[in-house]
Amino acid sequence: MIELSHETELQIREEGEATYPNECCGVLFGHFTASGDAKVTAILPIENAREAEAQYNRFVITADDSLRAERAAQKLGVDVLGFYHSHPDHPAIPSEYDRQHALPFYAYIIVAVANGQARELTSWRLSNDRKLFTQEEVQVV
Repeated sequence: MIELSHETELQIREEGEATYPNECCGVLFGHFTASGDAKVTAILPIENAREAEAQYNRFVITADDSLRAERAAQKLGVDVLGFYHSHPDHPAIPSEYDRQHALPFYAYIIVAVANGQARELTSWRLSNDRKLFTQEEVQVV
């Protein structure tokens, strides 16, 4: 399970709407609970580094942005729990591209944005063999 506040959920949704018809992306900060669940305490929006003509259905977080995120997390005393991105005019389910570029352990939150309006928000974890995503419960508190 992954837990986020109403405010954090709203931030992700608003960013998806603001970048529509392109994909937004960013990093999830927080802590792991004793049971292994993730509690998101903040997000770090990242500018989609994908070439402009492909941003409508792809996102890229550069190595420099990943390093910046790790340093910010360390400064805040939190962990990088995973990443979020939007799917403009597409369901909030991971694509094959998402699977190929994901890593096990991290949470991957996807918000569907249809005609500029944020809709379904889901979270996914990649199996250790990297063959499939499993949907996890999103709890908004």
